[in-house]
Amino acid sequence: MSETSNPPPSEESQREEAQSEFNLPESVTVIEKGEQTFYILGTAHVSAKSVEEVDELIEKLKPQTVVIELCQARHDSINNEERWQNTNIFKVVKEGKGMLLLANLMLSSFQKRIGDKLGVKPGAEMVSAMTKAKEIDAEVVLGDRDVQITLKRTWGGLSFWEKSKLMSSLLFSSFAEADELDEEELEKIKKQDVLTEMLEELGKSYPAISERLIHERDLYLMHSIYHSQGEKVVAVVGAGHVPGIRKHWGEEVDLAAITELPKGGYWGKFFKWGFPLLVVLLFVWSFYSSDIGLEAIWAWFIVNGSLSALGALVALGHPLTIISAFFAAPITSLNPMIGAGMVTGLVEAIMRKPKVKDCHDLQLDTSSLKGFYRNRITRVLLVVALSNVGSMLGTWLGTAWIIKLLAEG
Repeated sequence: MSETSNPPPSEESQREEAQSEFNLPESVTVIEKGEQTFYILGTAHVSAKSVEEVDELIEKLKPQTVVIELCQARHDSINNEERWQNTNIFKVVKEGKGMLLLANLMLSSFQKRIGDKLGVKPGAEMVSAMTKAKEIDAEVVLGDRDVQITLKRTWGGLSFWEKSKLMSSLLFSSFAEADELDEEELEKIKKQDVLTEMLEELGKSYPAISERLIHERDLYLMHSIYHSQGEKVVAVVGAGHVPGIRKHWGEEVDLAAITELPKGGYWGKFFKWGFPLLVVLLFVWSFYSSDIGLEAIWAWFIVNGSLSALGALVALGHPLTIISAFFAAPITSLNPMIGAGMVTGLVEAIMRKPKVKDCHDLQLDTSSLKGFYRNRITRVLLVVALSNVGSMLGTWLGTAWIIKLLAEG
C-alpha cells in the first residue's frame, strides 16, 4: 500500500474548533479532506451513552452521509430479530460450519448478556444512526466488510489448537457472570487507550485474529469513510477501530486482498492428506514387518473412537450419537474430506430433530450454559465441536501408540 494523503497535522486544532462550534464529545475524531469534514464517533456496542452520542451528533451536524460499521448481512440481521428461526442445522452440519456457528453464537451470547444487563441491545447505536440518518434524509453507507468473509478469513487463519483454545475461551466468557459489569466500567473500556491495549493483548495470543478481525477491518472501514460523499460525513464505528482508521487515513487499500477467502496453505494440505497416509503406512508396516497389525488397528480404533465418544458424551449427545462417534471417528480420521463431528452432528440432528421452538428460543437459550444444552440446535453444535476435538486428540494419541508398538516390536 502506498500513501496518497498523510494524516492531518492539525487534527487537535480541528477538534478544538469543532468542539467550540458543536460541543462535540471526546469520543469524536475530526478529520478534514479538502472541502469535506469527517466526524468519526467511536462507540461501545452495548452502551446507552453511545446511543445518545449518535443521536446528538447527527442532529447537531446534519451530515449528508452517515457511515456505519455494518455490512449488508449484519444490517439485515439487526433489523430481523427473527432471523434465527430460519436456521437449518442439517445444512450447517453438512457444510462443515458447525464450529464456526457455535463460535459466533458464543460471541453473540456474551454481548447480549452485557446488553441485557445495561438495558441496551447490541448494535443499538447503529440502529439509531440509521434512524437519524433517514430523518434528515442523509445517505446511509454500510462501511464494513461482509461478516462471512471476516469470519472465514479469521477462522481459516487459525490452527486446530488455536481454534480449540479460542473455543474454550469463548465458552468460558459466554457463561461468565456479568453481574459486576456496570455502565461506568463499560465506558472505561470504550476509551481508546484501554481498548487498544486489550486488542494488542488479543493479538499476542491470536495474531491471525488481530490481523484479520481488527486490522483488516480498520483498512476497510477507513476506505469506506474516506471515499464517502458529502460536505459533512459522520462515521459510527467501534472505538477500537478509531486508532487504526486514523493511522491509515488516506492510504490506498487493496480491497481484493482483504476480501479474498482463505486458501489452505501447503503445510495445511500436507497434514490434511499426509497424516492419514502416514497412519495407513504405519498399518501396512505393522502387518508386514511384525506381527502387531491387529494390535495396531485395535489401538487406533479404541483410542480414537473412545475419545470422540467421550466428547459426544460431554455434549450430552443421544446414545446413538455417542455410539456413532465411537465407530465413525477411527474411519473419518483417515478421510480428510469428512470429520467425526459431521457424522455425529447429523445423527444427533436426526435423533433429536430441532423444533421451531428451538429456532425461536436460540438467542435466549445461548445466554446460559443450561440453555446451550437444553436447545436442540446448540446441542447439535456442541456434539459437532466436542466429538471433533476428541477425534483429533485420538488421532495424535493413537498414532503415537502405534509408533510405540512398532518400536517395541
